This record gives sequence, C-alpha cells and structure tokens, in this order.
Amino acid sequence: MSWLGRELENCEIEESATLDSKVTVQGRKTGYPRPQLRRSNWICLNGQWRFAYDDAGHCVQPIDISEWTHTIEVPFAPESAKSGIGDTNFHANCWYEREFDIPHTEGRVLLHFGAVDYRARVWVNGQFVIEHEGGHTPFTADITAVVNFNGPQRVTVWAQDDPQGLEQPRGKQDWQIEPHSIWYPRTTGIWQTVWVELVPHTYIERIRWTPQFERWEIGFEAFVAGDRQSGIQIKVKLSIGCLLLVNDTYEVLNGEIHRRIALSDPGIDDYRNELLWSPEKPTLINAQVQLWADGKLLDEVKSYTAMRTVSIQRDRFMLNGRPYYLRLVLDQGYWPDTMMTAPSDEALRHDVELVKAMGFNGVRKHQKIEDPRFLYWADVLGLLVWEEMPSAYRFTPKAVQRLTREWTEVIERDASHPCIVVWVPFNESWGVPNLVEAA
Repeated sequence: MSWLGRELENCEIEESATLDSKVTVQGRKTGYPRPQLRRSNWICLNGQWRFAYDDAGHCVQPIDISEWTHTIEVPFAPESAKSGIGDTNFHANCWYEREFDIPHTEGRVLLHFGAVDYRARVWVNGQFVIEHEGGHTPFTADITAVVNFNGPQRVTVWAQDDPQGLEQPRGKQDWQIEPHSIWYPRTTGIWQTVWVELVPHTYIERIRWTPQFERWEIGFEAFVAGDRQSGIQIKVKLSIGCLLLVNDTYEVLNGEIHRRIALSDPGIDDYRNELLWSPEKPTLINAQVQLWADGKLLDEVKSYTAMRTVSIQRDRFMLNGRPYYLRLVLDQGYWPDTMMTAPSDEALRHDVELVKAMGFNGVRKHQKIEDPRFLYWADVLGLLVWEEMPSAYRFTPKAVQRLTREWTEVIERDASHPCIVVWVPFNESWGVPNLVEAA
C-alpha cells in the first residue's frame, strides 16, 4: 500500500472534491456551475423560459415585449433541437424571461450567467442590472437592491449575436445560413447555466490557486467583495481526505490576500509522488476557505487544487519535472442535438472517460472555451487540456480589443484548473493576417 493509502486507511473521509452538489431540472442533472468556488445556497434557473425573436431590433426595454412567441429550454441555444425551437435561420436579437422564487435572506443575492453569446443585457423586476459582451465567459449581477421578497422575481434577458459578425470571437460557428466546410451551426443567446446564489453581506468573490512545484508551495489569492469590514481574516484548510496538510489564517488587507502556502516536504520522492497530480494519478487537494471577522464566521466556500507543474525542455514536454508524452484528441466540443452545450453533466463526464478509455491522456479543445464542468471532470478523472480562444475572422482594432478582453476573462475563470497545461490565444493564422511574415 502507498504512503498516502496507509495514511487514509482508517480515517473517516470528509467531503471530497468529487462530491459537489447537484440539482435536477426538467429531468436533467446539473452540477455546481462553478466547481472551484462552491457554496450550499444556490438555485438553478435552467429549464423553461419564455422566448421571442426581435428581428427588427426595435425592443430596447423589456416592457416593449408584447408577445412571447416561444418557450425555450435553457441553457440550450435556440438553434438546437433540445431547446424546443431548433431555428437555424439568421436572428440577431432575442429575448428570454422567467419568474423564480428565492427565500428571504439577510445577505446578498447574486445572479450568475455561465455564458451568453454574444452580448447580453439583463433586467430583474423591470430594473436594469448588468450588460456583458463576450460569448464564452461568465458574468454576475448583484440584484439585492431590486429583489422583491414579497413575491416572485422576474428576470428578463436580451441577447444580441450578429450571425455574420466576423469581428466577434466565434470559433467554429458558421456565418453562412447553412454550415459549410469545417464550420458548425451558430449558437445564439444563453448556452450555459443560469443560477442564483445567496451570499453574506461580505463574501469571498473569487480565489486563485497556483502550484509551485519547485518550492513545494501553493500560491493562494482571495478577493473579498460586499460590505467593507475591518479585522477580516481568511482561514484556509488543505487536505486529502482526512489528512490535514495546511491550516493557516491570513489577515485580509484592502479586500484581498496573496500568499504562498508552504507544504511540508520531507525530501522523499515517494511522498512527493503521492501528492502530485497527473492523468495516471489525479490527486486533488481539497480546500476549505472561510472568511472571519471578530470571531464570527461570515462566509465559507469549498474548493480544490493540485500539485503539478508543466514546462518545456528543448523538444520535450515536462510534467512534474519529468518528460511526458502527449497523446491528445482534437476535441470540437459539439453535440448532435445540443450543439455547444452538453446534454447533461453525465455526458461531460462520459466524454472524459471515453477519451481515457481509448488510450489518450489529453484533449485540445478546438476553438471553444469549454463549460467549467468539463474542466472539473478533467481535474477529477485526470485529463490534460489545451484551452484555446475562439477566433475572430476579420482583423480590425475592434476584433483585437474584443478578443483580448474575453481571453483575459477566460484565463481569470480557469487559471486554477490543474488539468489545463497549455493556453492557446489563437489558432494557426485564423483572423491574424500575415502571421508567418510578421514572425
């Protein structure tokens, strides 16, 4: 039995990184949409929404909608069969709306969108709350001030996606009415999970993990949002099962902390190897992060990280300091009836399992920023991922600005996933003319 196996043999296993909360909506199981920052109080808004096209583009406020012509199954795009609409014609503007209930809360109410292609505006109870541009990255609105705790909440979403907009990062989405050559059907509007989260007045907004293999440390960053308070501390526990690795407390200054957490290193390769993450042995380190003030627990989230490093030595890819042969699949990430959205969380897991069963150890996600749930299963089951930014096809200052902004959001969202070993800002010379000559 391995060193780690002996340590865990007779102990009671705590919540694992693989045991995140799931809900079932319309018979479809949905895992926690943000697996590296998990809370217990969340409400999934996937399911039936009212829907209407606005081809004339006259609607600028949700009160202008006089007739909802369709019902759509969120988070499937209206071009997909699973959405219940299956309309692949050109539609630049569309609207969504639904009601939902939330329990009375003393804290804040956050409304999250996993991804809306390409531009979105959101109203809650008739009040404008947020606008976002970028079809592959999440955005969040604090809707506390507009919530009506005496009745249901109404959320309205306007989505705009120019079907022929070649200055938008669009990846493999075709700009012609019928898919041609190597391109796929378009995706318009909501295509990832919509959800509500109940958080305290002061809460942990985001965290970031950066393993430092050479120093046997894990970089940790945390950012606090909401009401400002003095004397705030963050407590971090790192463990594998019930084996406690770290139990540290840090003072929060100016709403954030940046620390390097040193792990105990006895200098024995067997011990080190047991804690390293790889496709053959994807060891995850569970994390409990708490926010405290004056002896009172304000917020608590669950997360995970891993100890692994990647580098290049001459012509060799190195994983954890040793040469590692890459056997990768070029993965388009499209589904027959649901397009860019997986039909279920189980389907995402099965995709990872199939790749590994066929003898591969990684995927290059081609021209698509994948749902965080895919990256979660790649972390848990052990699969290397090359993450690639979808290309725009017309090179202009506007296209450069759009791609740069969205690529920055992608890295911020996914930087902590141990499965990601390569970042690809653009594919070949798509959307970047004269690349060979310029280099």
